[in-house]
Formats: sequence, C-alpha cells, structure tokens
Amino acid sequence: MTLERLLVAWIAVAAWFEIATFVTTYVVNRLAIPPAASVYTGIPTRLLTRPLVEALLLTLIASLWFDSLGSGSWWLLFLLIGALVTSPKWLAARPGLTDIVFDLARYVIAGALLAWRLS
Repeated sequence: MTLERLLVAWIAVAAWFEIATFVTTYVVNRLAIPPAASVYTGIPTRLLTRPLVEALLLTLIASLWFDSLGSGSWWLLFLLIGALVTSPKWLAARPGLTDIVFDLARYVIAGALLAWRLS
C-alpha cells in the first residue's frame, strides 16, 4: 500500500468525521435546547481534533484489513468498531439513542469510504 493511498483515504475519512461530528453535535444540541432558546454553543476545538486522530487510527486498521485479510464483510468490522467506541454511551444513566445511532452510522459510512479507497 502506498503512502499516497493511505493519505487520500485518511483525508476522506477525516473530512467525513468532521462533517459527522458537526451534524451530530448540531442535531443533539438542537434536540436538547428548547426551541425558544436562540443560543447555539458551537463546537469546541477538542471536537475538531479528536475526529482527525480517530480517522487516522481507523485508516490504519482498515489498511491492515484490506491488505492482509481481504475485503469481505468490511461492514461488520466497522460496525463492531463503532459498537466498541460507543459502548460507554450504552451504560449511561439515560443513553441517547440518537447519539448512539449517529456514531454507529458514522463508522459504517467511514468503512464504506475506506473500502472504496483502499480495496
């Protein structure tokens, strides 16, 4: 696998994670804030750097998967990785179903992007 392919795949997944983080934060904040409130807090800088690191690690895992083990059942691999990442939210006192579903979808769509770019 060439470094250019890894870099392009990482950029694609990082862009997707940044978009998904913004949309998820916006939707969850809109659902939590009453409609009469006109204040939207925005996204902290921490929420912008974490997806970049997540995308890099997920790209490296995907490169191992697609280069050594094959490309079959990639969706199951990324669904399990997404479930592993979101599992602490399941054990919360009041788990937000919307947030969990968005996180799982974020990882499966990232897996689709990586399958497209790396296989």
